[in-house]
Amino acid sequence: MNDLNIAHLSQAENPEFVAFIGLDWGDEKHELALVAGQQPMECRTLSNTPETLHAWLEELGQRFQGQPVALAVETSRGPLIHVFCAYPWLTIYPIHPATSAKYRAAFKPSGAKDDRPDAIIQLELLRLHRAKLRPLQPQEEATRQLAGMVELRRDAVDRRTQVLNQLTSLLKSYYPQALCLIGPELSTKLALDFLDRWPDPLALKIARPSTLKSFYYQHAVRSEALVDERLAVHKNLRPLTTELATLEPARMQLALLVAQLRVFQKHIAGMEKQIDARFSQHPEAELFRHLPGAGPALRPRLLVAFGEDRTLYPDPAALQKYVGVAPVVEKSGKQCWIHWRWRAPRFLRQTFIEWAVHTVANSAWAKAYYDHMLAHGKRRQVILRALAFKWIRILWKCWQTRTPYDEARYLAALARRKSPYAVNK
Repeated sequence: MNDLNIAHLSQAENPEFVAFIGLDWGDEKHELALVAGQQPMECRTLSNTPETLHAWLEELGQRFQGQPVALAVETSRGPLIHVFCAYPWLTIYPIHPATSAKYRAAFKPSGAKDDRPDAIIQLELLRLHRAKLRPLQPQEEATRQLAGMVELRRDAVDRRTQVLNQLTSLLKSYYPQALCLIGPELSTKLALDFLDRWPDPLALKIARPSTLKSFYYQHAVRSEALVDERLAVHKNLRPLTTELATLEPARMQLALLVAQLRVFQKHIAGMEKQIDARFSQHPEAELFRHLPGAGPALRPRLLVAFGEDRTLYPDPAALQKYVGVAPVVEKSGKQCWIHWRWRAPRFLRQTFIEWAVHTVANSAWAKAYYDHMLAHGKRRQVILRALAFKWIRILWKCWQTRTPYDEARYLAALARRKSPYAVNK
């Protein structure tokens, strides 16, 4: 069936599970390899439909009478995981793609690959190296729901940023005056209404100053100095080009981008409202509500980073390593190399780094730490990762003891230890 040596799999029997399954999932079909007790390995192909997956899982449940079954798969999230979590007798072991790739390369130096041997590799990793794997521990439903929402919001914000960058580039190419007349925020109602009303410099040129002034007042721009400055730009306006060959396509693209931004603004606002409501109702919310520098976007993200299960991270180092802010030390002979973790959940790492940025302006000791490291020649990103490392240790203790963070109390503790970061707020 393949050139892997699988004869020794029967030596790894463990009475905890009645069966072991390796699953290689795909868009159209899934390949699986199953071993139950001393029986020969079974291989099977499943079509990627909910009906087929549920029918197979129900068949397994009846076959093994609801006894524990272990399943290894190259993912820890997505629709398949939602399906598996509905069956309590199934224990899921996520396998990192890099782990299976390196394991495969050890036995296939040629680089040959197909789905069924991959399923067998998942099975072999599960049965022979299960002590080094970590079973998936799904969070409570409220936490998983909030986690899905905050990641969806972040994705929408990132895509809105892409559209804003396109819009900025477009305006610079044919209508640079708009950037002065709108201001730096192109996603505001003022900006979008302005571009809808005056989509090119020719349309703006014929507008009366009183009309423009009235527009600003209607959009809550009441600073006389700012309005006069923008009216001066309008008075001296000279189109970059008047060629219709340039202006017509530009107006079409502008209309498309403005329409997209209106949709993003509407849905992101709705997401934020839903996130705030779910966060307020979450049983862990009080621990994260008043953290320094954590606003409406970061509070729920920090909450879902920890969740409710206190056994998930038995010590701060477990979370620091998982997030990716703990450095990696590699040694070989007399050489020693320290670098950051390349493989870590990107969104989770961004959450803690972004929070660390905001704490510099909102926490006295964090500001003192940042300034101290900066004075010693450390790079900004290195300092922020180190600061996130420290914050995780502090917040982990608050989370374990269910005690909200108290800046004054922590500063007092630093003062007792005569820390250089013990400063008055």
